[in-house]
Amino acid sequence: MNSIAVIFAGGSGKRMNTKAKPKQFLELHGKPIIIYTLELFDQHPMINHIVVACIESWIPYLKELLRRFEIKKVVEIVPGGETGQDSIYNGLEAAERHGPKDSIVLIHDGVRPLIEEKTITDNIEEVKKSGSCITCVPATETLVVKQENNTLHIPERSNSLIARAPQSFILADILDAHRKARKENRHDFIDSCTLMSHYGHKLSTIIGPVENIKITTPTDFFMFRAIIDVKENSQIFGF
Repeated sequence: MNSIAVIFAGGSGKRMNTKAKPKQFLELHGKPIIIYTLELFDQHPMINHIVVACIESWIPYLKELLRRFEIKKVVEIVPGGETGQDSIYNGLEAAERHGPKDSIVLIHDGVRPLIEEKTITDNIEEVKKSGSCITCVPATETLVVKQENNTLHIPERSNSLIARAPQSFILADILDAHRKARKENRHDFIDSCTLMSHYGHKLSTIIGPVENIKITTPTDFFMFRAIIDVKENSQIFGF
């Protein structure tokens, strides 16, 4: 079964307070965050193709990075959209040009470089079984859900999960949901699982690594650096 990673890297990094580069191009040990992310999918044996949605003016720079770091599976880079939802749709349209409608698509943030090979494998296998897969981590603090009538609902922590990425689906299903949203002029869905749930799709989950953070603030970047340094030291010194 064909598997395509759709990586969206269209953010400008306003919360990171970066002026020279968008957050996905910030470097750690000489390697941009987006390359850390792309390497995970490029090296995975079950991923056939990668599509990237990128800030349009930064596409030439990304192409140069792909050559420099020998990323081989990227088949198309498309401009990002006005919203994250629009960027993902542009990437999904590109995926449609490179794989059959029954392909598995793994939708992932370009600034989530700390997933593992097993996370990708688990996503693909779960979509094969149930048609969808949302990578989650257990909630470690109490969630408070504000209701429309201004009351609060406190779900049981043991039943609460936090959605992260990848979020994976059959290509035809996720494209159909996006096209319904566009017909209704809806561009405000926060992520793919929210959109798919809204249009009636049953969602399945897997538990991914806790360190699978999204790097959007300076604090996130410092955490990323610490985790990478620990992993590199463990390889060198056998910790």
